Amino acid sequence: MSIIRFIKNWTLPIAMLMGALSYFIYTGIPVLEPTKPYVARFVGILQPVLIFAMLFITFCKVNPKELRPCRWHGWLLLIQAGCFALLAGLLKCFPNLPGQVLAEAAMLCMICPTATAVTGKLGGNAANLTTYTILINLATALIVPIFVPLVHPHPDLTFGVSFSLILSKVFPLLFCPFLASLFVRYCLPGVHKLVVRCKDLAFYLWAVALAIAIGITVKSIVHSEVSALYQFGIAGISLVCCVVQFWAGKYIGTRYNDPISAGQALGQKNTVFAIWMGYTF
Repeated sequence: MSIIRFIKNWTLPIAMLMGALSYFIYTGIPVLEPTKPYVARFVGILQPVLIFAMLFITFCKVNPKELRPCRWHGWLLLIQAGCFALLAGLLKCFPNLPGQVLAEAAMLCMICPTATAVTGKLGGNAANLTTYTILINLATALIVPIFVPLVHPHPDLTFGVSFSLILSKVFPLLFCPFLASLFVRYCLPGVHKLVVRCKDLAFYLWAVALAIAIGITVKSIVHSEVSALYQFGIAGISLVCCVVQFWAGKYIGTRYNDPISAGQALGQKNTVFAIWMGYTF
């Protein structure tokens, strides 16, 4: 029991460590070399499936009647969407801007939705958190396809085609889990009860997804042509974005007597989605 308790208490660092070690162990076994294309394809499918499952399970656990917008939702949406749009506009106006990679890292940190799998463990108003999670996921699904083609235009694709391709990847991943949870709740109550009984399932799916994402990140770092200085810069920018968003969320939430929920909603990110969006687009 002490081992199980230890794993539960240290799930985050354990998942990160396992993801990094798994990459080095896998790449260090020569006999597994032919399997790399298949593993890469499998991971590309598994990552969005896990993100979908985490959101679906979280949405199933909240009564839709309790989901209603509150005032701090609007301010947080404005911060995330506004900062993402401003950074995208900056890169569009100055395509040769020094430190473009750092600006793109900040964009990912700002638009990344809330980590629904872990917020329930940290306190706060579950209904308010889930409502904001739905809102920011919808906003992300609409905003990312608009601005990514502007920042990274494809010479062989028009803006409309690029928009459609990105929307087809992001929108189902973020919006369909909510629709699926409503369908299961009202049309398949037996399945819904089974999902709700699986306590902390979303959290452990998140841990698996995080381990895979860390493995992908380690691979990216190992094969990256970006200098070490830029990589440390990305870490620094990510830290600044993290601190600023936690502070802003708590500050705004305090004005509306809900600092924990607002702080988590703005600062607690779905890191798995951010990494997936980074290497996908």
